[in-house]
Amino acid sequence: MADNTPPRSSRRLILLAAALGALAAAGVAALLVTIFERKQEEKQPFFKVVELDDRTQDPAIWGKNFPLQYDAYLKTTDQVRTRYGGSEAVPRTPTDADPRSIVSQSRLEEDPRLKTMWDGYAFAVDFREERGHAYMLSDQIYTQRQQAAPQPGTCLHCHGSMYVPYMEAGDGDLIKGFEKINQMPYQEAVKLVDHPVACIDCHSPDDMQLRVTRPGFIEGMKALKGDDYDVNRDATHQEMRSFVCGQCHVEYYFKGPEKRLTYPWKNGLRVDDIYAYYEEVGFKDWTHARTGADVLKAQHPEFEMFNQGPHARAGVSCADCHMPYQRIGAQKISDHHVRSPLLNINRSCQTCHKATEEELKARAETNQGRTYRMRDQALDALVSLIDALEKAGAQGVAEERIAAARKLQRRAQFYLDFVEAENSLGFHAPQEAVRILGESANYARQGQLVLSDPDFKPNVNAPASEGLPPPPVAPQ
Repeated sequence: MADNTPPRSSRRLILLAAALGALAAAGVAALLVTIFERKQEEKQPFFKVVELDDRTQDPAIWGKNFPLQYDAYLKTTDQVRTRYGGSEAVPRTPTDADPRSIVSQSRLEEDPRLKTMWDGYAFAVDFREERGHAYMLSDQIYTQRQQAAPQPGTCLHCHGSMYVPYMEAGDGDLIKGFEKINQMPYQEAVKLVDHPVACIDCHSPDDMQLRVTRPGFIEGMKALKGDDYDVNRDATHQEMRSFVCGQCHVEYYFKGPEKRLTYPWKNGLRVDDIYAYYEEVGFKDWTHARTGADVLKAQHPEFEMFNQGPHARAGVSCADCHMPYQRIGAQKISDHHVRSPLLNINRSCQTCHKATEEELKARAETNQGRTYRMRDQALDALVSLIDALEKAGAQGVAEERIAAARKLQRRAQFYLDFVEAENSLGFHAPQEAVRILGESANYARQGQLVLSDPDFKPNVNAPASEGLPPPPVAPQ
């Protein structure tokens, strides 16, 4: 009788093939399940745990629906210093007047020349390196500038979560609330504010779309682009990824006795355009204590400088670098840990630039180093002019020459401060930053010549930006 039993080796092969087939089937099934789950995640990017409306200002409540974004937002408490920027934690002893136990380093201690530039103004009393969004309200509440000079409620426009306070103060009218709070004393107005910048300031609670809620920016864009321009209606999504940042990271001034926060963009975004505007309206921030010049204090013109640089012209937005996209599971979200791209080069820079992290960091620091050296030269020139002006009266210099030198101080100081107050130290627009500082040094040296040489005629009439093509207002 024939034996039909398969050889032992064949049975083993059959069992092995069956096992491999089962494993493959399980693997394919797991893959299909994962794909299905990821597809479902894409369809449902968040789980609605709580209801949000146009009065929900606490970011912790938004965080229940958006925990990934909220967890990243909380990380803006980090204090990390880059070579030419950032902040480091400096311990201090809390007091009843200022309960902070940690602050950032004093820029006035790092460079006492800044006290000379701002002599007679509150910034000569206290000016520290900027920290993350988490500190933007508390650092303003407790700065010694509040004691040096009374501040209006206008200051909160860029330091607090203001959408709900404006709407409530205006009985549902954003602009009326803005106008009301502007005129309030700061210590009274700040009682209306509970949070630093929060989710509701940049997102609609209905569909999470980006939106502009700061009246200063809304009105500034109308001044720049025409009264018919509505930023929330007319801007593209990519533009909004810069505009929500430009709500606060801008140059501004307080207009009239009502202290209306105004972005001086009527003539354009360049420093030359803004200075020309201030000349047209006859605005000054204060009279310099040592020279008697009517001078200007630049604020934080990141949006203006960014628009002069290569990234804006290439269609890059602020968020592309400071809040780069990241993948978490199937979700693609913006990183709400807002920080310097130099602390996140892989996702901030290498998405576009195919170079090593070391190379990209070196490029950025080279540009910043050149700007810093030029800033030093411009600041030396300005301090020399201030010293010369202070001595001019005792030396018998004619009043008309002193007046001309004061005008040059005003211009030189604003141009220098436009770069000094801007947080990228030239990175946003390297060539423009160096140009501005060169103009500043030139004006300061011309001011010294006006005082020392009765025959010298300064040359400040030709616009420095003459012949240059207009920059984009934001990425297209």
